[in-house]
Amino acid sequence: MDYEGMKISRFNIRVYGIYINDKKEVLVTDEYRLGTYMTKFPGGGLEFGEGTLDCLRREIREELGQEPFQLEHFYTTDFFQPSWLVHPPAQLISIYYLMTIPKPEAIPLSEKPYPFGPEEGAQAFRFLSLESSIDNFTFPVDKVVWKMLQHKLITY
Repeated sequence: MDYEGMKISRFNIRVYGIYINDKKEVLVTDEYRLGTYMTKFPGGGLEFGEGTLDCLRREIREELGQEPFQLEHFYTTDFFQPSWLVHPPAQLISIYYLMTIPKPEAIPLSEKPYPFGPEEGAQAFRFLSLESSIDNFTFPVDKVVWKMLQHKLITY
């Protein structure tokens, strides 16, 4: 497959968790990675030999220090999306699960986005109201998921 003159011959598989609190707010992470500020759902890359649920559990343990449970598949990318930050470019496949976490009150939260400077690996968490704009998210697939969440949880 060709993407803007670059051959894409591999996949980049990402697994994300969606946690929604009692106020219908969704947990997001603000990060600085690969020279880019980004807002996305918690989660990350699938490692070889790992299943998607194992990946999500590992990522949430690493990021939140908690073991997620009641994992329910929500969405898997169903359109072509090249990765933005990985070189050489790859076809991105993102898998999203609704999840519960045992101690949401233990998550250190920020009141504002990016409460840090451009330091590689910096990360902070905050909640977004489901009424919030799609423009809060950095990546195209997260924006699709945000619209789906808004449709599912606001209109029903």
